[in-house]
Amino acid sequence: MKGAVIVIMKKRLLLPTIVFLLFIFVTAVLFIVTPKADYSSYEKRYLEDFPEANLQAIADGEFGENFEKYLADHFPVRNMWVGLNAYINLLSGNNGSNGVYNCDEGYLINAPVSDDNRINTNLGALTDFKDKIDVKMTFLLAPSTGYIMKDELPIVHDEYKDDDYFSKIKSTLDDKGIGFVDVRSRFKSEVQSGNQLYYRTDHHWTTLGAYTAYNQLMTTLGKSPAKKSEFRVESCPDFYGTTYSTSGFWFNMGDKIKLWQNPKNDKKITLDITEGTETKRYDTMYFTKHLNEDDKYPVFIDGNHALETITNKNVKSGKALVIKDSFAHSMAPFLAENYNTVTLVDLRYYKNSISELVKNGKYDEVLVVYGIDNFATDTDLVWLS
Repeated sequence: MKGAVIVIMKKRLLLPTIVFLLFIFVTAVLFIVTPKADYSSYEKRYLEDFPEANLQAIADGEFGENFEKYLADHFPVRNMWVGLNAYINLLSGNNGSNGVYNCDEGYLINAPVSDDNRINTNLGALTDFKDKIDVKMTFLLAPSTGYIMKDELPIVHDEYKDDDYFSKIKSTLDDKGIGFVDVRSRFKSEVQSGNQLYYRTDHHWTTLGAYTAYNQLMTTLGKSPAKKSEFRVESCPDFYGTTYSTSGFWFNMGDKIKLWQNPKNDKKITLDITEGTETKRYDTMYFTKHLNEDDKYPVFIDGNHALETITNKNVKSGKALVIKDSFAHSMAPFLAENYNTVTLVDLRYYKNSISELVKNGKYDEVLVVYGIDNFATDTDLVWLS
């Protein structure tokens, strides 16, 4: 009897080992036989390719490092594990996952930027650039979602230092004669009134947020902004943005993207998109084909391009050059209400002289539009010349 008990105990002790080995075996088989996807629709990014194997790559460890990335990207039922990890982090009291807070009202909000940032460097690039041009220059900076939506944040979170950054930026720009549009108070007031200025699943402002910033920008510049009543609004569901993709909180509800179109501009707008030496012309600022894709944000001016020029025949004068990140994409159609020509430059892709572009294009003014997170981390503004 005693021997039988011992045998049973040994079998029970072996059971976890057997289960673990079986899990490893099944996982290995699934990894081998499962088709490898090129793209993750959840994370909205391309997955790692199988690394090139050669003696040099193996010797210096590059192959091993890249193979780990490949293995992580193609692990069987990877989306389930990513999501499981996110919710375990949340349940363990971490308030979020991968630098994203899981907040009230379904908001997924990026943690604040690190104190070790590039704000001073990028400020220097802007002020140096102003010395090279002879036109009016104005900077519009979008506050961080966490700063504006602080009431939705979890109780424990890192501090958003937008007030310190905005104060420093304004002081530096004032000394150089560069205009600064501060939308913090206006945004806080609008949010308190129940208006949604930021997406719940993305770091960008909503179209209403873009309009609110545009409205204050035009008022600051002494221009009359287009009225809300002039626009026809189309609501498009099931938008899941970059914070959703980063977080792993797959059960959060999606947003709605809203397209504001002014009927009086029908057949009056052209958009020229330039990449390298090739330019293509379109008769719209909204590319609705992207609404059927995983990444819907490029519905605004077709997303990221080196150089884009909007011309509005309904506006007789005014030429603005916009140095921007993707926050300007949803604002661009509003800017076209006040300028005959709006040219948008993305420094990630446009590598020619911007000061020469300003001079040769005979622009009336230069606008700089960035989100604070991007401005604090951007590595391309230093090439502004």
